[in-house]
Amino acid sequence: MTGERVPVRRTAKLFIGGAFPRSESGRSIEVVAADGHVLAHASRASRKDLRDAVVAARKAQKGWAGATATNRGQVLYRVAEMMEGRRAQFEAEVADAGSPDPGREVSAAIDRWVWYAGWSDKLPQVLGGANPVAGPYFNFSVFEPTGVVGIVAPPEPPLLGLVSRLAPAVVSGNAVIAVVPVSVALPAVSLAEVLATSDVPGGVVNLLTGLPEELVPWLCGHMDVNAVDLTGCSDDLAADAETAAAENVKRVHRAPEVDPFDPRAQSPYEITALTETKTVWHPMGA
Repeated sequence: MTGERVPVRRTAKLFIGGAFPRSESGRSIEVVAADGHVLAHASRASRKDLRDAVVAARKAQKGWAGATATNRGQVLYRVAEMMEGRRAQFEAEVADAGSPDPGREVSAAIDRWVWYAGWSDKLPQVLGGANPVAGPYFNFSVFEPTGVVGIVAPPEPPLLGLVSRLAPAVVSGNAVIAVVPVSVALPAVSLAEVLATSDVPGGVVNLLTGLPEELVPWLCGHMDVNAVDLTGCSDDLAADAETAAAENVKRVHRAPEVDPFDPRAQSPYEITALTETKTVWHPMGA
C-alpha cells in the first residue's frame, strides 16, 4: 500500500433502549469541528425515533425507580469511573466541539456524576423528613421521581452541559430522553457508550442527536412525557415548547443561568425540580 492513510470517519448513532440504532428515516447530518472541518456524520433523529425513545424510557422507568437509592448512586459512580478511563477521548472530542479548556471540562463532568451519585440516598434526609403537625399523627414528606423526563441539552459546554442535566434527572429514578444538538453529538454518543457499559439499565437514558427545532415541540407535546427540562432551549424555542407542554400539564424546568463550572451549578434542588413530593400521614397509636 502506498500513499497517506485515510482514517475511518465516525458515524454516530442514536442511543435508544440501551441499543445504538440509526435513525429510522435514514438521515444523517455532518458534525463540524470548531475550525470548520467535518469530524463525523451523526444520525438525525426523527419524530418516530423520539416516540421509540419515549416507549423505551417508560418501560425502563419503573424498574429504575424501584432500585434502592444506594444502588442508583453506585451506578452513577460507575459512570464516572468509566469516563475517567476514557478521558483522552472525551478531551479530544470536547476540544473539537470548541471547549476552551477540555481537561477542566472533562474533570468537571466526571466530578458532577460523583457529586449527584452522593446525593442519591441523602436527599430524603436533607430536604424531606418529618413534619410537625397538630394531632396524634406522624407526617412525612418523601420524594418520588416524576417519571419520564425530556431534556434539551445545552449546546455548550459540550459535555458538561449534558451531564449537568442528565445526572440530577436520573439519580432520583426518572428515565430520560435527551435531545442533543448536532454540534455536541460526538461527546454525547461517547457518553452513551459509557452508559451502555456502566450498569445503567437500557432505556433509562436515551440520547437523540439532531435538530432541536424539529424534535423539541414533539417531545414537549408527547402525552407520555411527564416533565421537561428546557435548559438548553433558545428563548424562542422554549416559548413554543412550554405551550406544547401545557397540553397535559407537564412539569417544566429551566436551570438558573450560572457558570456551569460554578459550584452553584450543582444543587440538590436540581434533583427535586424533577420529583414529586408525597406526604404520608400515619396515626401514632395509643
